[in-house]
Amino acid sequence: MQNNNKMREQYPEFIYDSFRVDRDADGIHVTYVYKLGEHTFEPNVNISVSDIRFSRFNIAFVEYLFFNFGIINAINYYKLSCAPKFTINAGPLDAGQKEFFKKLFYNGLGEFMYVNNLNIPYEDFMDIEAKEPSDEQPDYELNDAEFHGNLIPVGGGKDSIVTLEALQSMHADNLCLQYNRNIYPENRAAHDCITIAGYSNDSIADFNLTLDKHMLELNQQGFYNGHIPFSSCLAFAAYIMAYLNNKANIVLSNEASANEGNIPGTTINHQYSKSFEFENDFQNYCNTYFTPKIHYFSLLRCINEYTIVQKFLKFPRYLSVFRSCNVGQKTNSWCGHCAKCLYVFIMLYPFVSIITLESIFGQNMLNDQSLLNIFLGLVNPDTAKPFECVGTREEINYSLKLAVEHTNGNLPALLDYYKKNFYNPQQIFNVENYYNPQHNIPEEYLNMLAKL
Repeated sequence: MQNNNKMREQYPEFIYDSFRVDRDADGIHVTYVYKLGEHTFEPNVNISVSDIRFSRFNIAFVEYLFFNFGIINAINYYKLSCAPKFTINAGPLDAGQKEFFKKLFYNGLGEFMYVNNLNIPYEDFMDIEAKEPSDEQPDYELNDAEFHGNLIPVGGGKDSIVTLEALQSMHADNLCLQYNRNIYPENRAAHDCITIAGYSNDSIADFNLTLDKHMLELNQQGFYNGHIPFSSCLAFAAYIMAYLNNKANIVLSNEASANEGNIPGTTINHQYSKSFEFENDFQNYCNTYFTPKIHYFSLLRCINEYTIVQKFLKFPRYLSVFRSCNVGQKTNSWCGHCAKCLYVFIMLYPFVSIITLESIFGQNMLNDQSLLNIFLGLVNPDTAKPFECVGTREEINYSLKLAVEHTNGNLPALLDYYKKNFYNPQQIFNVENYYNPQHNIPEEYLNMLAKL
């Protein structure tokens, strides 16, 4: 791979300069200052007072949490040059923290570096410079705080719907988290799903982050652009909201399939920050540097996407409102032309009527021959897997096998192509009875998931 190091050489230092936390009658307002050469960025976070239910929170601890959020949030701007030096003036970090963030940035930007032809060894990727914590660092003692219940991040897709339904017996002690609802009000899917699950606005908390538009201007000028590990940003945001609402658990909806990478022969994974590896790293970081009183785990880690679909379809009332297309996110729609749309269509096809599917996606996507290359990326193990949050190829091929065998009459074009080139009626798939023992799910929660 030829290196494309122009921006990395032109802008060799990225600076997390400062942050300010203001608290008033309206809530908590945070402003960050990042610098890249002559460019300055000042994104901000706003949390309404109505979204803070813990009256005894420690403001010094909250400020410390926001300092840490500022490090992962910096990735939006750091990626403009992927600078070899990351200077943090906003606060201290010890060696363990530096290594945590270096690993997160490197693996979380794996797809980004691949797409931008940045072939950078780990040892050369980033040096984080920050002052060492002093012996006088405050000890955020939280032993008198009683944490209980669950914070459930909801994005509007089938996965978080399954989590909402699985935890219905804890309904009164659940709090749903929406990310940027006030900034993108037209993206209604998450709120619609929360409402159908029986929650009112009193059971919803919003975390609103406004990005600096200057970043978008620089993208147009040739600075690097691409995928970031969004779920790691969500993890830190969710931790802040769990603390401000004294919730004991942050319950994610990341399945076992998120552990599978995209590029054969590499560890590049579009879903790295949804992986079990990141889940463990983040929980260990929180236990060491925050508090062990708040637990971060995925309820769906023990099952695959195929099983999630089966559980999701037990609640057909969500079919008309669920969304997980990134292209159509801001317009609350399925674009009908991307890998995510095609993937979800394939997983639902053997179990949902074609009339219903066409009403959701606007067409029979398996009849759209312009999607052949995307289709091959989903099913062919010798090709790069699309950079989207999709299941394993084994699950996809199993769903297509079922589709071939259950379709009456003429097969749609892509399914006909699959039958002629990939279908093997004798092939055995380890899909229907799949169970992943590598998870952090408490026994009580495993039982609730099993009953769904």
